[in-house]
Amino acid sequence: MVATSTLKNKNAECISELIDRRFDQAHIDEELDYWDHCLVEPNLNGEVYEDRTCQHLAKMFESCLSRAKKTKLHCSEVLVPEKLTRRIARDVLRLSSGEPCGLRGCILYIHLEVENMCKKLDRIIYDASVVPTFELTLVFKQDGSAWPSLRDFFLIGACFTPGFRHALKLSPGFRLIKKKLYSSSAGTVVEEY
Repeated sequence: MVATSTLKNKNAECISELIDRRFDQAHIDEELDYWDHCLVEPNLNGEVYEDRTCQHLAKMFESCLSRAKKTKLHCSEVLVPEKLTRRIARDVLRLSSGEPCGLRGCILYIHLEVENMCKKLDRIIYDASVVPTFELTLVFKQDGSAWPSLRDFFLIGACFTPGFRHALKLSPGFRLIKKKLYSSSAGTVVEEY
């Protein structure tokens, strides 16, 4: 039986069948009221899926920064503002929501802007089984107001090779650039945060 909010009014035969099976009328009304209540509740499955996807994306960004810290960023740690990767993940989901394949059709390029230069950190294909329909370029920004740690000055000569920083602090700001691959007339969208 499919529950609908109009079951009380339209399907008297079903109700009489339940009464014939010795179901109490009050019990039937209670059950129907339950289903009426369930139908007006919002569908939380979409929100749960979006939250899991958001968490997964945030972890992907954190892993990318972790891999890049010694190989491309030449530092021992990357300091990320609280909830930055989560904010970025939500914006990536928002930008991909209007695309034919959603996030699955995305190629994501991750860069870091350091001293007015962009360093390429990684390229993420969210679902390799889907033909990409758009590109997103995420540009993390270095926090320019951060003073180098006094500890960094002492450690540079002692343990690290020249050009190796102890810590790199990211700014809470970032840039997302969206480019559609399936439409030559579609422009590039740049969002600065």
